[in-house]
Amino acid sequence: MVDVTVYGAGIFGLSVAWSCVKRGAKVQVIDPNGVAAGSSGGIVGALAPHTPENWNDKKEFQFQSLITAEDYWAEVAEVSGQSPGYARSGRLQPIPDQRAHDLAFKRQKGAAELWRGKASWDIKPAADFEGWCPNSPTEFVIHDTLSARIHPRQACTALAAALKAKGVEIKSEGAPKGHIVWATGWRGLLELSKEIERPIGNGVKGQAILLEFDRADLPQLFADALHVIPHADGTVAIGSTSERDFEDPYATDAQLDEVYQRAVDAVPALRNAPILARWAGVRPRAKSRAPMLGNHPTRAGDFIANGGFKIGFGMAPKAGEVMADLILENHDEIPEGFRPEASI
Repeated sequence: MVDVTVYGAGIFGLSVAWSCVKRGAKVQVIDPNGVAAGSSGGIVGALAPHTPENWNDKKEFQFQSLITAEDYWAEVAEVSGQSPGYARSGRLQPIPDQRAHDLAFKRQKGAAELWRGKASWDIKPAADFEGWCPNSPTEFVIHDTLSARIHPRQACTALAAALKAKGVEIKSEGAPKGHIVWATGWRGLLELSKEIERPIGNGVKGQAILLEFDRADLPQLFADALHVIPHADGTVAIGSTSERDFEDPYATDAQLDEVYQRAVDAVPALRNAPILARWAGVRPRAKSRAPMLGNHPTRAGDFIANGGFKIGFGMAPKAGEVMADLILENHDEIPEGFRPEASI
């Protein structure tokens, strides 16, 4: 007897399945392409918070998800026997000028209140991180302790293994049973847009690069609009592009070369690190730019979990919980801005 069928074995589909299983539900996951076949199989994995100002439901939701992520991924690692590559490593951002310094100081005070002592947003001398810090014209950086890293592909593999350890079957095809959840990524958003005859979301291609460079114990960096993520396995990921127009979802090109050059200009320590891999994939972006969670807009009785553009892994622990609340208990705590109607 299956209580829940989840279509899609990316981070949203797997996290919904995990939250349902932990509440005793019998779950099956169906994806013709396998686990993390889309953008959830990426290499970057920056779990970065929204700025601590102009607080709203979206920022509070993400904050709660990031705060609970350490215990969430520790449990996944324990059940699966596999590492998701998670660490709350913090993040450094260069401060380019006095105006940015004043804004950072304002946000430092905001974090003290809004992050409720669970994390900090501090202004520190760049010299404190000599050898790893990005170039900073003011010689100061923002150091926040809420940002975390994860290896997306490894995290999905670990989560799938944890689900299988709990008796969940992950398969390429099968008949839907019980409650049905659609977590089908960017192609699912395009299909839904076609079905209702107006755009509600699309795919945005991203390209990233992986270097052999062991800085596993140091913070991630955000410089020149790029994420630089030291992973636990002795690699560093750099990404990414944001391409709305593309022909091949999986091809890398000169745009990635430009990303690499910007990264080594900002962080000279990376310059001689060997390149291990080049990656490209398409991330699902809902029209509202927020995750799309809740009752499916066209399939009565079904549910949707999609649109985790750039923040899907950071939102996943909380997204899985609120979806399990809705699916299994008919209890709805999904923020208004996350509901499908916000994108329709």
